[in-house]
Amino acid sequence: MDSELIMDQKKPHVVFIPFPAQSHIKCMLKLAQLQHHKGLHITFINTESNHRRLIKYGGLNDVPGFQFKTVSDGLPATSEDGVEPTQTTMELSLYLLTSFHDSFLDLVSGLENRPTCIISDGFMTFTNIMGAAEKLKIPVVLFWTMAACGYMAYYQSKVLMDKGLIPLKDESYLTNGYIDTLIDWVPGMENVRLRDLPEYILATKPDDMALNWVLGVARLADQVSHMIIHTFEELETSLIKEIKSVVPNVYTIGPLQLHLNQITEKQVNNSNFNRYSLWEEEPECIQWLNSKEPNSVVYVNFGSLAVMSLQDLLEFGFGLVNSNHYFLWIIRTDLVDGNHIVFPQELEEAVKDRGFMASWCAQEEVLNHLSVGGFLTHGGWGSVTESLTAGVPMVCWPVSHDQRVNCRQMCKEWEVGMEIGKNVKRDEVEKLVRELMEGTNGEKMRKKTLEWKKIAEIATGPYGPSSLDVDKLVNEIGVLSRN
Repeated sequence: MDSELIMDQKKPHVVFIPFPAQSHIKCMLKLAQLQHHKGLHITFINTESNHRRLIKYGGLNDVPGFQFKTVSDGLPATSEDGVEPTQTTMELSLYLLTSFHDSFLDLVSGLENRPTCIISDGFMTFTNIMGAAEKLKIPVVLFWTMAACGYMAYYQSKVLMDKGLIPLKDESYLTNGYIDTLIDWVPGMENVRLRDLPEYILATKPDDMALNWVLGVARLADQVSHMIIHTFEELETSLIKEIKSVVPNVYTIGPLQLHLNQITEKQVNNSNFNRYSLWEEEPECIQWLNSKEPNSVVYVNFGSLAVMSLQDLLEFGFGLVNSNHYFLWIIRTDLVDGNHIVFPQELEEAVKDRGFMASWCAQEEVLNHLSVGGFLTHGGWGSVTESLTAGVPMVCWPVSHDQRVNCRQMCKEWEVGMEIGKNVKRDEVEKLVRELMEGTNGEKMRKKTLEWKKIAEIATGPYGPSSLDVDKLVNEIGVLSRN
């Protein structure tokens, strides 16, 4: 028998294409797992390096009805010194820009069972996935693995360009107050400023490559009739209504983990989905948390891509120590830009007394641990939604992409977070961590977060709007398979 899974020709077959980054892959894997549980066949396409990492650290492999396929990312399996080679997101994107289209066509054309539809990450349209799908005569559904506000923040690049508000006239517009202008024409985002949009949008030249990449993503979003957003309707009611007025079919299916929690343990184990990580998750984190009192620990993690200066790292370190609260701090080996991480002896000794440091962890398990009472985060949507569903309030230090608008919404609309200024100061870190863990405002945010957690559980429960949208999407794919 061919090593490729033989699939029941009568069942719908969905091809998933994530943007090749940790949070995107994790989110799309969860939707793929959920659809697989509901009877759909899945082909999940990763880059070769990411697939190797998923096998090594996530333990994922093919199971009946769910197969993984790969496209090249231009990297060898190992380097000459035996270390796994890496590349920046920009390097990978430039490679995929020229190579993905043809590789994808060859891959899909060779599948045993013709796909019913393609669910593509909204950010993968730069690879001309729409053109490939047209050649294959397979419909495309775009999946935005972010909040509705995150999607709309990117979409505003097109609107701002049409209004003549970007590109900025010159660099002075970044500091003269112009970027504090409110984007007040989007329902549900009335408190969002220009400065809260993805940094690529605030370019000063019309030929800026990053700006034009964002514009391309926004314009191609207009070409689809079906769109999935990883949010839940009650969280972003006005904004979702606005998006539905433009896109005929919008499915708000989040939070995905709450759907998966309802699948029995036996079913989860049989599906071979237990972890979704591209890095080794250190179990010592949980062992350390087990020794701490309820709500006594601040969890600190700036995600899989954020990079900071060594000075910023030290300011965070001193601020955390001075707050006099226990903290679990995830410090990736590549977190600091261009520097080895060396702590002053004073800070190193203080961290040993109050903190625990690791390079990666099982984040959802950490956030749901009884000892965790607050989350210091970069505000990536994966982290925000996982914190909301765990009932953990946040302090946010947004770095890039949709993190800025997520931070604005969590502080101003959802009332579950506080923002740290861009220029990190230890006194501010100390003050906000203390407020988060023991202050009146922190207590209000904790209550509000628990309210959102309950609303999210209702949304993903029987007859909840997210559950209904998941079923509606599955049924729509089933209709396509019969056409």
